[in-house]
Amino acid sequence: MIKYIKRKDLDVEKYNYCIENSLQSRIYAFSWYLDIVATNWDVLVLNDYKAVMPIPWKKKYGIKYVTQPVFCQQLGVFSANEQKEEVIIQFLNKVPKTFLKVSLNIKQIVNVSGKTKILKNYVLPLHKEYAAIKKDFSKGRKHAIKVGEKHNLQAKEVSFKSLLDVYHKHYQYKISEEILSELYSFLLKDKKAILLGVFKDDVFLGGAIFTKTTTRITYLFAAFSKEGRALQASSYLLNNVINTYQKTKTVLDFEGGNITSIGKFYRSFNAVEENYIVFESSLL
Repeated sequence: MIKYIKRKDLDVEKYNYCIENSLQSRIYAFSWYLDIVATNWDVLVLNDYKAVMPIPWKKKYGIKYVTQPVFCQQLGVFSANEQKEEVIIQFLNKVPKTFLKVSLNIKQIVNVSGKTKILKNYVLPLHKEYAAIKKDFSKGRKHAIKVGEKHNLQAKEVSFKSLLDVYHKHYQYKISEEILSELYSFLLKDKKAILLGVFKDDVFLGGAIFTKTTTRITYLFAAFSKEGRALQASSYLLNNVINTYQKTKTVLDFEGGNITSIGKFYRSFNAVEENYIVFESSLL
């Protein structure tokens, strides 16, 4: 039986245990993560937390709608066992009709009534030795890494403020800075964040925030200066992370790839394409 449970009534311990031990486990789905990035969220729960599906939502002009939070690429149904398509569809059909619109990114690829669109994500398993992983990089990516090494770039820890300064100076698109700041602070305190910057001598070229769990390192946010891009700082930094976490059970999650040029960049590291869907429905 699938029940709709409000956040305030959630058994957080059982819920997080389900997320932690699920085959589909993602950092985005933990209660503490959703408490930061989602305006509101509730959960669909199968039996005694055998499977769960978080439902993030907002309300505008009196209309409640389900929508994907920022810094949260995908959610879906989480359980210790692979759920059949019919069970995933049952979960989706249990989203209350009080939500007049639904737009949700879910890990499972299912054939369900409503609009769905397949999106791309790229991941790189890091269980091999670094030399074996790098051997499968494209020629262009190997060259880009050599450019960084030739200019004696260095990767080291940097402050969140320094990274935001680069973003403000070199990027036009808007991000939810307050949410990112709160999220990073929590992740850092809980030892689930890596913030690395790339330097040429003492000049800061940019860097990135990675989230870290026992099985997954996720490329959450990055910003590089014009000089940093010219000196291939992003390639140098990602290569540094791959080298650091070689021979582990970790997967490097590039968290994206739908934009053609970005997908090509991630594929150049021999990253594997993983698909997920956007599920949309409307009663309006």
